[in-house]
Amino acid sequence: MEFLLEIMTEEMPSSHVQAGQAQLEENLRAELESARLPVISLKTFGTCRRLIVVGDLGRRQDDKEEVVIGPPKKVGLAPDGSPTAAAKGFARAQNVDVARLEVIPTPRGEYLGVKKTVTGKPAEEILASLLPRIISSLTFPKMMRWGEGAFRFSRPVKNILCLFGGKRVDFSLHGKTSTDFTTGHKLHKPKKIQVRSFREYKALLKKSLVLIDAAERKELIRRNSGKKLLRLKGNVYPDEELLDKLSYDVEWPHVFVGKFPEDYLGLPLEVLSGALREGQKLFSVVRDGRQLPFFVGVADTPGDPKSLILKGNERVLRARLEDARFFWQQDLKIPLAKRVAGLDVVVFQEKLGTYREKILRLKTLGSYVCDKIDDKSLKKNVIQAAELCKADLLTEMVREFPSLQGKVGGLYARAEGYPEAVVRAIYEHYKPVSLEDSTPDSLTGAVLSLADKLDSVVGVVGIGIQASGSSDPFGIRRNATGICQVILDKKLNLSFSRLLEKAISAYGGVLERPPDEVLASCLNLFIQRLRYIYETQGYRYDLVNAALGAGIDNIFYSYLRLKALDDLKKSPSFASLILMAKRVNNIIRGVPSCRVAPELLAEKEERELFSTFSIIAENVQRLVDTGDFARAQNMILKMQAPLSTFFEKVLVMTEDKKIRQNRLALLHAISGLLLQVADYSQVMAEGEK
Repeated sequence: MEFLLEIMTEEMPSSHVQAGQAQLEENLRAELESARLPVISLKTFGTCRRLIVVGDLGRRQDDKEEVVIGPPKKVGLAPDGSPTAAAKGFARAQNVDVARLEVIPTPRGEYLGVKKTVTGKPAEEILASLLPRIISSLTFPKMMRWGEGAFRFSRPVKNILCLFGGKRVDFSLHGKTSTDFTTGHKLHKPKKIQVRSFREYKALLKKSLVLIDAAERKELIRRNSGKKLLRLKGNVYPDEELLDKLSYDVEWPHVFVGKFPEDYLGLPLEVLSGALREGQKLFSVVRDGRQLPFFVGVADTPGDPKSLILKGNERVLRARLEDARFFWQQDLKIPLAKRVAGLDVVVFQEKLGTYREKILRLKTLGSYVCDKIDDKSLKKNVIQAAELCKADLLTEMVREFPSLQGKVGGLYARAEGYPEAVVRAIYEHYKPVSLEDSTPDSLTGAVLSLADKLDSVVGVVGIGIQASGSSDPFGIRRNATGICQVILDKKLNLSFSRLLEKAISAYGGVLERPPDEVLASCLNLFIQRLRYIYETQGYRYDLVNAALGAGIDNIFYSYLRLKALDDLKKSPSFASLILMAKRVNNIIRGVPSCRVAPELLAEKEERELFSTFSIIAENVQRLVDTGDFARAQNMILKMQAPLSTFFEKVLVMTEDKKIRQNRLALLHAISGLLLQVADYSQVMAEGEK
């Protein structure tokens, strides 16, 4: 049956809307499942003024069977087995015939009891009980309290609409009583709208200038921007982050195109787009990669007949661009190299020191990576870029437009005549900023990005700060994901655990946690991020676990392992390989490993297996070292026949202790060889659950 909830508030920031949507779906689903109310479907929507959930729920709780414990058996039954007065009284209290009582064993002994079916409560009753708690559980980066109550939310709550099966669900939340109505656009259609279904709700809100679906609002912005720019033969300068934000900042997007004086076109495109974006959430307009003297804006209104919104944006933008031009001219008067000394007093993190100290660590890490990938020509540029990459934090441009850090540094470096490799590294070293963002194009930028992010992750983890739930104040997960993306995209072949050890040692005695704890925590974090990346790419979870189960000392090789597994999964040999590996692992589980003694191999079948294993192991090791996991798997498949014969003809768990241990040692060696390619025990073979 259809369920509809709308929490209407004053204007919320886009980040709050998205956080609220995610929490609402997660918390509501968990609470309903815990309450045994069937959830067929749940979907959330959001605008700057409302959080919305629509779902298909069961009409009532699922029934449950419960056992009610009564008196002890020795009290409830007479020596001849007949019920005593205590048993009859318990049966009367439970409204059941005494014959239904049965003996129930418990940790405290045997008791008389009765099994009863508890009929589920109606969904309306469950929802009325749960929703106040669920709504109160929502958290936001900054929360407000209003009136005299203790209730806090992103912004003051104005109305709560709640329907189940077209009827209002009655409950109260800190003085607010649920309703069966909503209102349209706050400024243009603020009248009450009575609704009975989600379909009616969505249609009537659209007539009242509210589009509840962010994807629909985003597409409308794209489409109308394209139409309005046709006559200019221009395009919107790509900015997905701003587009996402604007799609949540408005309920009825109106796209407008404005103009600014052409004399500002002397500024770099990045500076112009930054000034447009930071100050007024405007998009740059480009043609063939060059800025045009126009911008695209989005307002929460059905139109701008007197061009008041357009003229207001043009007026304010002119002042912002004048500031940007002034900052550009003033910043160029002080070379980046001279600014570096000023980073001695700019704190990177209270317990981790200054940005000047961070620069020294970046040079150490960058140099180490260059040595490991054996690119001596790269090293000089990486070190020079590391020295300068944070200098733009002291510029007026970055102070005014923080999103330009890195990019501005690269632009100033180019203006000062530094080599293009150094320029690109500084410009790109914050990339990627999300899973959707691209990694640095240049290798110098990739190395510097890797060093910068790894230093941040190790430092923050090293002082005991960890990401939890939706809270990640220092971007630990984002940086860890970015590191994985850089290594995978650039196919960097290096020992990741040694790189982590280098990053940890670069901090000296600054970190509060022991180095081995920091290393273990970081490796666990990177396993989680790689799992997230691979599953997002569509790989099966069990194949991901198998690839990562072999270790992530070489992150790029973890991808090659996964790719080889994924390629093999459709092969007839796949299931037999998995079953072979699992059979070996099941036999040796819990048995300590030891070396094989060839002289104790008594049977012909075990000698042949050992001989085949020895040849295959040498070849597999060579293939694993070069990352050729597809051929390594094919090589391992050649062990199936002798291994099957071994299991058929040889008793592993023989009574002779020495021979038994030696056969187990051989299986341990085979298991170790398999684990170099993948942890096949993690793979679900066909027919397994």
